[in-house]
Amino acid sequence: MFDKILIANRGEIACRVIKTARKMGIKTVAIYSDADKQSLHVKMADEAVHIGPPPANQSYIVIDKVMEAIKQTGAQAVHPGYGFLSENAKFAEALEAAGVAFVGPPKGAIEAMGDKITSKKIAQEAGVSTVPGYMGLIEDAEEAVKISNEIGYPVMIKASAGGGGKGMRIAWNDDEAREGFQSSKNEAANSFGDDRIFIEKFVTQPRHIEIQVLCDAHGNGIYLGERECSIQRRNQKVVEEAPSPFLDEETRRAMGEQSVALAKAVGYASAGTVEFIVDGEKNFYFLEMNTRLQVEHPVTELITGVDLVEQMIRVANGEPLTIAQEDVQLNGWAIENRLYAEDPYRNFLPSIGRLTRYRPPMEVAAGPMVDNNVWHGDAPTGGTAVRNDTGVFEGGEISMYYDPMIAKLCTWGPTRDKAIEAMRVALDSFEVEGIGHNLPFVAAVMDHPKFISGEMTTAFIAEEYPDGFEGVDLPDSDLRRIAAACAAMHRVAEIRRTRVSGRMDNHERKVGTDWVVSLQGQDHAVTIDADRDGSTVGFGDGTALRITSDWTPGDQLAHIEVDGSPLVLKVGKISGGFRIRSRGADLKVHVRTPRQAELAKLMPEKLPPDTSKMLLCPMPGLVVKLDVEVGQEVQEGQALCTIEAMKMENILRAERKGVVSAINAAPGDSLAVDEVIMEFE
Repeated sequence: MFDKILIANRGEIACRVIKTARKMGIKTVAIYSDADKQSLHVKMADEAVHIGPPPANQSYIVIDKVMEAIKQTGAQAVHPGYGFLSENAKFAEALEAAGVAFVGPPKGAIEAMGDKITSKKIAQEAGVSTVPGYMGLIEDAEEAVKISNEIGYPVMIKASAGGGGKGMRIAWNDDEAREGFQSSKNEAANSFGDDRIFIEKFVTQPRHIEIQVLCDAHGNGIYLGERECSIQRRNQKVVEEAPSPFLDEETRRAMGEQSVALAKAVGYASAGTVEFIVDGEKNFYFLEMNTRLQVEHPVTELITGVDLVEQMIRVANGEPLTIAQEDVQLNGWAIENRLYAEDPYRNFLPSIGRLTRYRPPMEVAAGPMVDNNVWHGDAPTGGTAVRNDTGVFEGGEISMYYDPMIAKLCTWGPTRDKAIEAMRVALDSFEVEGIGHNLPFVAAVMDHPKFISGEMTTAFIAEEYPDGFEGVDLPDSDLRRIAAACAAMHRVAEIRRTRVSGRMDNHERKVGTDWVVSLQGQDHAVTIDADRDGSTVGFGDGTALRITSDWTPGDQLAHIEVDGSPLVLKVGKISGGFRIRSRGADLKVHVRTPRQAELAKLMPEKLPPDTSKMLLCPMPGLVVKLDVEVGQEVQEGQALCTIEAMKMENILRAERKGVVSAINAAPGDSLAVDEVIMEFE
């Protein structure tokens, strides 16, 4: 076995590989850019080598720099993670020439299947059903428009070397095809150093289901079930689960056997993923093969008990698989939510800055992975598991140079319902402050009827949140639970306040029992009957809720039981009450005396400033280009400028007709969020 492995990556996947290598007794080497000097993967590794400036094309994807780090440290093998050089045949070739093992497939398989154009041709020759499209190289935007018309709109414009949603656009007409072609080409060049583009038919209402395969260099190959990845935003997966709630055993077997056959046809040896779109009749169509470890691999590990990183390392070491197809059992259910540094209230635009607070839920191991767990967790409790793969820490910076993913929160349960409920509690317990993040959104998805039923497609976000995410309106039953909890918490805070003031020895008698709790446009008149074990909160309709908790003022997380049922609240202090975040909702909860509540109704509402005649920068980013000039009349939907952030280009458009009166930025400028880019008459 190898003594030392270099990890040619960063962030959470580098940390993930380090955990398994440590378990196997293998030393690790991290590489890092200027921006990652204090990163978690650097601290976790046994050694670390600096490889250049923050942009990936000057550090992480410069093969010569990675090869020099290998030479410097004497690493015998390299795990590429995903992204960066993970599907770069030239990198695999350079390693082979240097006598260093690549923890991934042979370079021939990377060339054959890692390239989306080539892989589709091979799949077609093998008799695999594929999505209609144009696999040749496309020279310019006008040719892209011509091809799009021949295929028929809508079309998907994709980078040949792409992945992770980079270099992908959906076009519904000629104008979008032109814009999408150029943006995809730019993103592909910046992210992968390869700007080749192809176009295929965009199949509406599909499900995105992928098969995990594992092959060795001795001709053995197996599949480890499927992952449902249909909940996507901008073609990037957000929620994944295993198994799929849609597939039956017959379809699973057919997809799995076809995937293994395809892998064997190209001499594949390592972990890999074959992606399909599946229609409502369970017809499946080959999309592509990812010749690397997938972001969402933890859910497969959780339901199979197989450490995929360990298997990749053993295969790279020349060992045959010790797992046969009949050994693979799918046990229970696992769900993964990707926590991104992006603001769901600003149409999911990237957010950067310092993590002033980062407190994930406690990890707990259970289920199939308990005897082979690759994360830090306690002994099994209650039959559910929590796993958090991350590469950040409290006080660390989220950089504009890399992918915005902060962590992958996973839960496992014996059934899908229990896995979902475990995820709800875990999300409510996850504390992140200092940046915009998508925790409220994924929490809302976990409660959405379509997700709960398992009847979602890749159009889920577009259909259910057509105007973007504007928060959650909780049902009355949840509001009553929160109102009762906040009333009890307010009483505790008032007792603390009277103790600090020292007004009386018998503090509890100074705190009233009648309060009005206001939240989400509702007023609840309540009466609190407290005892040593908790409080009984009575409502005006004669009902009551029993509240027990060990919350103390100042705690930012409250674990509460309401009539014996758990409720987790993120708690912030505001004047006269609390800022409460729970189940995707962000609530201002005021707890007042009856007289204060009467007076509050007389207070005028504060109106936000008028920014209707300004174009504000929606996220920190770089101005790539301006499409208009002062004095120009613009129409609704017209492109105004392009902002680049976290390797993605974002075209900002006019919301209404107007005339540009001032432009306050120029190409190359770095802008902060809400900075005024231009003004209109």
